[in-house]
Formats: sequence, structure tokens, C-alpha cells
Amino acid sequence: MARMKLFYAPGACSLASHIALEEAGADFEAVRIDTAGGEQRSPEYLKINPKGRVPALADGDFVVTENPAILRYVAVTHPDKKLWPADPRGEARCAEWLAFLASGVHPTYAHIRRAERYASTEAGRNDVIETGRRATRDVYGMVEAKLAGRGSDWAAGEAYSVADAYLLVFWNWGTGSVLGYDMAAEFPVWTALSRRVVARPATAAVFEREGLALPEP
Repeated sequence: MARMKLFYAPGACSLASHIALEEAGADFEAVRIDTAGGEQRSPEYLKINPKGRVPALADGDFVVTENPAILRYVAVTHPDKKLWPADPRGEARCAEWLAFLASGVHPTYAHIRRAERYASTEAGRNDVIETGRRATRDVYGMVEAKLAGRGSDWAAGEAYSVADAYLLVFWNWGTGSVLGYDMAAEFPVWTALSRRVVARPATAAVFEREGLALPEP
């Protein structure tokens, strides 16, 4: 059987799928895409993912895109690793987290980071960025409140799941120059969860492979 291939960009949202594959002990090759240089729009990559985005996961001739779908695929194809909750409520909570992070949290950040996608004039882009900043702080507060209301160390139940890896991505973005949040002070519950994810060997291995500085545990 051919090795799976994960197409990723360092520090991008593909980090979640990369961590999940490493946690699963999957036989995969990590293929770096130079998004700063526009490689995601090259004819070769567009044959893999016509959306021109990362991540994409190729398992033989089967290609799946979008983090929620890839994370679910990795979890169900490696059931012994138990990266997806088995009970109905935990399963629903995990799916809920993936959907919210992809459709609620990520787009607000994109309005700051990629304002040119949403406005064609400088004034319009500035407005998009400022609106995005307010929206991002609101959704980060929602994440913190939701995590604070759970009764376990992990996001979707008593055990680590792919939702925790995905949450780390946005926590890490929160510490970056675009948002510049003091995550430990402003979002302490999310920070505590992220420190547990960072302490896992699979996370350390992926950060090293992507050339990223591992956040302090």
C-alpha cells in the first residue's frame, strides 16, 4: 500500500492534520507547499487540490481536503489510537469543535490576515481588518468559555482527540504577530489545554518537522 501524502504549509491550519497523522502513527510523507511563493496555485498542485489551499491528504488515488474531513479520516482509519470519541455525545462534541473552528474561528482570522480576499480597495481592506479583529476576539472568547465549561482536561471528553490538535493551531495563531494576544493571561483555560497538547511527543515531532518553535509547555 502506498504511503499517504499530506500537503501542508508550516504553521498553517494544516498543522492540525499533520499532528493527527503523527499521533496516529500513520505511514505518511509530509510534502511542504510554499504558499508564500504561490506553489498552492501551481498547475501541479491544483491537480491535487483545485481549491489551491492546504491541507490536502492523498491516500493512493483518494484525495480528501479540509481539516475536519482529514481529521475524521485519520481518526477512523486508525481506530486503535482512539483519536475520535466512541460515545455519541463525545463524538458530537468533537464534530462540533471541528465545525466551529473551521467555519467560525478560522474565517475571522482570515479577515485580518487575508483582507484582500474580501475587499478591493485600501479603505475597504482596512475596514475588513478592523472588523475581523473585533470578530476574532469575540470567537476566541467563545472558545475559552466553552472550554471552561467542560468537565475534563480535553475538549471533546475524557481523552485526547483530533479536536485538541485543531485547537492548538488557533491558540498558536493567537500568540503570533497578527493577533498578539497574551494567551496565558487572556485565555488561561485554552492555554492549559494547549500546553497539554504541546507536551505530547507527536506535537513536538511535527513542530520540528515544520521548522516551528515549540511553544513553552
